Amino acid sequence: MLFDDTYKTIVTDSEGTFSDRGSKFIAYAYPLNSEEPIKLLLGSIRSKHPKARHFCWAMRISSDRSNFRLQDDGEPSGTAGRPILNTLLSADLTNIIVIVVRYFGGTLLGVPGLINAYKTAALDAISNSEIVTMTVNDVYEISFGYLVMNDVMRIIKDHELVVVSQVFDTECCIQLSIRKSILNIVVGKFEKIKGVIAKYMHTV
Repeated sequence: MLFDDTYKTIVTDSEGTFSDRGSKFIAYAYPLNSEEPIKLLLGSIRSKHPKARHFCWAMRISSDRSNFRLQDDGEPSGTAGRPILNTLLSADLTNIIVIVVRYFGGTLLGVPGLINAYKTAALDAISNSEIVTMTVNDVYEISFGYLVMNDVMRIIKDHELVVVSQVFDTECCIQLSIRKSILNIVVGKFEKIKGVIAKYMHTV
């Protein structure tokens, strides 16, 4: 199987709503690169909705889509966090969190009603957001001498590589963002040039 070096995520925050038998569900979708901001996001939404009953959410991060968490926040198990997560899975989105705020309307919705409400509110937020396809890139540091500068620059130009940073001192050092699918070809070309050192830094 070929490595899939793309993933889909949202660009900006968005909102969605759904109402059923007096209960109101307000969904907030945010781009997310790590778990760190979750507490802050929840805190800010709780202060915006002090009278709401539940704050349920699901998040999915990492370009290989492997890291996810969900929270039912007092709703019956499987009726809130899981349906929200399922909307992220079916839209194949990652690096995203969707938080759904519920105002209880006095009528119990039952398990199917809750699942439908959390799913529909989350879907509405996602449909109101701008979805983009990103590539999984590795950042490499290329060190070389001035004599081979033209050879290095030609590879950068030929493969339209993104320069993250560059320092031209006694030695030259450029950090490049290289798409996973062409990584072996590009690094192989650099390593064929005498005196060039290619060092892996991190994945973005």
